[in-house]
This record gives sequence, structure tokens and C-alpha cells, in this order.
Amino acid sequence: MAKVIAVTNQKGGVGKTTTSVNLAAALSVAEMRVLLVDTDPQANASSGVGIQRGSLRRSLYHMLVLDEPIQNVIKNTELSLLKILPADKNLIGAEIELVDIDRREFRLKDALSSIQEDYDFVIIDCPPSLGHLTLNALTAADSLLVPIQCEYYALEGVTELFDTLARIRRSLNPDLTIEGLLLTMFDERTNLSAAVAADLRDFYGRQVFEAVIPRNVRLAEAPSYGKPIILYDIRSRGAESYLQLAKEIMAHDKKSTRAGIERAAV
Repeated sequence: MAKVIAVTNQKGGVGKTTTSVNLAAALSVAEMRVLLVDTDPQANASSGVGIQRGSLRRSLYHMLVLDEPIQNVIKNTELSLLKILPADKNLIGAEIELVDIDRREFRLKDALSSIQEDYDFVIIDCPPSLGHLTLNALTAADSLLVPIQCEYYALEGVTELFDTLARIRRSLNPDLTIEGLLLTMFDERTNLSAAVAADLRDFYGRQVFEAVIPRNVRLAEAPSYGKPIILYDIRSRGAESYLQLAKEIMAHDKKSTRAGIERAAV
């Protein structure tokens, strides 16, 4: 049965999509069956795994709003064990159209329930706003992975996220947990990055992943080629960091027993 992880932070520009795409890819090369779900109307996670903009006949919008079966919307990617439930510009309208639909916050959860046995992990890329799309993701999720940019206001965003988590637990998803906090855009040349990382580890302890995602040119280039960093440059520091993150998450999940992450680095 799949573990569903929503990658979320109410602050924009912290590396949510980069993390969603590259964690999903890293898990797949570790022989995990992975579904990447793009709930952001910008559709950057979709283009990041090679889905051409404007090429889709069906997207997440058609599933959420028009009752298209989820199996008809899922697409293959270049990685055999990584599939995607893609987004397109139509998803912008879903925020308004979902208002009049029964169980609107449960649309994604209900759809995923029919394919739970087909995957080991479902990774959901969330938009920064707390609208119906994000609520669908948080309602469907077992846990939240929170990317945190190593910057001055990092703790502010985490506080907001924990407030949201408490509200979601009360009203929609009482079993929702924190998978972990992920330090992103770490620049080892600056004292600020080191200070933010130290503060977060002091405050949140083991909730912070050991893996740290660095500022990395190859990691920044990969989306423009429609490839996860694993396919674009597996020997880069960015790829190494996401492979380490995948290994940690597999260790967290007692249901994941198949090893193989080391093979990806050979």
C-alpha cells in the first residue's frame, strides 16, 4: 500500500517542485514504484519529468472536476517505475469549480484509494496557496515533507505550516504527520546558511532530515531539459543529496523493504 507524502510549504520559492520531482525520481531508481502528483496549475513538476506543455488531453483537472478515472490520466515518464498524474493550465479553474462539488476536499484521496496497491510511494507537489488543491493534497497525504530554504525568515514559514497542520488534523485528516523538514538551497560559503541550519536542528531536532539540498548549478539546469537530476547528472551534488533523502525516507517507512538506493550511484 502506497505511502502518500505531500511536499508543501506556504512560502513560495523554497524548492517544493524541485524536491517533489527529484525525490520521486530518486525513489524510483531505488526500485520503488512511484506516482508523482502535480497539483500546481503552473505544472512545473509535470514539465520537470518531460511532459510537454499543451500536449495533454487529460490532466488532474479532468479527474478532480470532471470525474475522469485516475487510470486514464496517469502518464509514463522516462523512468520506468515513475509515473505522473500531470497538471495543466485548466487546473486554475478547479479552485472555483470544486466549490460546488460534494466532498471537494476528498477528491484526490478518493481517487488515489483505487490505485494504492499499484505504488510504494505517492509524492504530491503542492502549490504555495492554501486553496482547494492544497487541501486535497493534505487530506490525501499520510505525511508532510517541508522544504525550508536556508534564509533569515525560514522559521516563520515553518510556524505557519504547523498551524495549518493542526487545522487539517482537526477537520480533515486526523492522522496526518510530519515526514520531515528538508533544508534546501544551502550555500556552504555563507554563514547565514550554516546558522539557519543549526537553528532548525536545535529547534526541531530529529524532524530535520540529515540530507541537505545544496545550491547547485546542475540541479538548477535540469528542469529546462525536462529531466530529474538523476537523469541529467547523477554524479552532481544535487543528485547525491536527493539519493540520500530517498534513502532516509525509505528507512522511515517500515512498509518499504526493497533496498537498492546504492545502485543508483554506481
